[in-house]
Amino acid sequence: MSTIDTVTMDKIVSLSRRRGFVFPSSEIYGGLGSSYDYGHYGVLLKNNVKAEWWRAMLQQRDDIVALDSAIIQHPKTWEASGHLASFTDPLVDCRTCKLRFRADHLDQGQCGRKPSRRPGETPECDLTEAREFNLMFETAIGPVREEGSTVYLRPETAQGIFLNFKNYLQFSRKKPPFGIAQIGKSFRNEITPGNFIFRTREFEQMEMEFFVPPDEAGRWFEHWLEARVDWYTHLGIRPDHLRLRAHPQDELSHYSSATSDVEYLFPIGWSELEGIANRGDYDLRAHAEHSRQKLEYVDTATGERYVPYVIEPAAGVDRAMLAFIVDAYDEDEIEGERRTVLRLHPRLAPVKVAVLPLVKKDGQPELASEIYRELRERVQADYDEGGAIGRRYRRQDEIGTPWAVTVDHQTLEDRTVTLRDRDSLVQERLSIDELGDEIERRLRLPWRSPKLD
Repeated sequence: MSTIDTVTMDKIVSLSRRRGFVFPSSEIYGGLGSSYDYGHYGVLLKNNVKAEWWRAMLQQRDDIVALDSAIIQHPKTWEASGHLASFTDPLVDCRTCKLRFRADHLDQGQCGRKPSRRPGETPECDLTEAREFNLMFETAIGPVREEGSTVYLRPETAQGIFLNFKNYLQFSRKKPPFGIAQIGKSFRNEITPGNFIFRTREFEQMEMEFFVPPDEAGRWFEHWLEARVDWYTHLGIRPDHLRLRAHPQDELSHYSSATSDVEYLFPIGWSELEGIANRGDYDLRAHAEHSRQKLEYVDTATGERYVPYVIEPAAGVDRAMLAFIVDAYDEDEIEGERRTVLRLHPRLAPVKVAVLPLVKKDGQPELASEIYRELRERVQADYDEGGAIGRRYRRQDEIGTPWAVTVDHQTLEDRTVTLRDRDSLVQERLSIDELGDEIERRLRLPWRSPKLD
């Protein structure tokens, strides 16, 4: 078994469509640019990514609580946060090809008439002067669009956390340092989205705001830098494909005193997976000023009061999912036949075990169905009896299923099955009664990507 090829974005897009991970949205109407629907295995993988994030934030810690805030919030939220005034990109239009481009990213754009050229490189290009373009989607509350009815789809999930800071101090009995975490949809009217699900106008975020005493902010910032890189590597991302990049002073957001990005080496190059920022007390002070509410922590024992600083790890679910697929993608050769396989961490794999009868006769499908029904009560399982056994193995390899159970003639005699490992291809004979416990045992074991060997 030997690796013979490397991953490309075209291969990832092809696999995602072929195996039901991701489809272009509204395809029967010609599609909608940079909009995607998640198929069955995409939903399962995405849910596993989110479950692992929740595990790291809630199950493995005692200092973080959960939130699910509204997508549409009071419009003053975005005035206070600075999004109405400064959440913009410079936009230029080309009068010739009618396309729009970010003025600061023309070197990454593609001329609508000459795909091998950049906007502005050809005599035919007729670019307008740059103007600021707000990235928030507008909508209206109520049946009639009128003054005061304008609201926005949230461009980030963070502000809902800040709006609830006072509530959490009152009910959760937490005191700094503590965090509020949430996963939810955000919307940005990007001028130039692209690169599959890496940049879309509708996306899902995993954000946590960690409230700390001001003099502890530096220490906690370093803590979360390390913790967030560890999360990706523990779930199988190769360490040499990850890096931390600190933002230089001229790249920092208006609220940040320090920000670092966790970047992954995609086929498109090093790109951001997650940002970790020291937001200081900017957000709580801004919302306190605009709402005329006190958003501060008061130590009842000492009388000390202060506005906490905030450390924010903010990750994209879609980007994380894409990185896990890219890092897991592999091609090898088995007995002269090429195999595509997703070497996903078993906890992330959409399906943990597939149950396959060797043939569709002699009672094998009936017994295999019985085994499948028992296993699916414990883990996400698939049943597949269509086609040659080798072809069924390949289908499961392509969706990243770590183990396959094969029911054969011997199973009918002694109630044992073969358990095949996706990565090593080792097949072990096990009793049917041992299967569930063995699969759960393997799921608990530490895991290392075979691509590191």
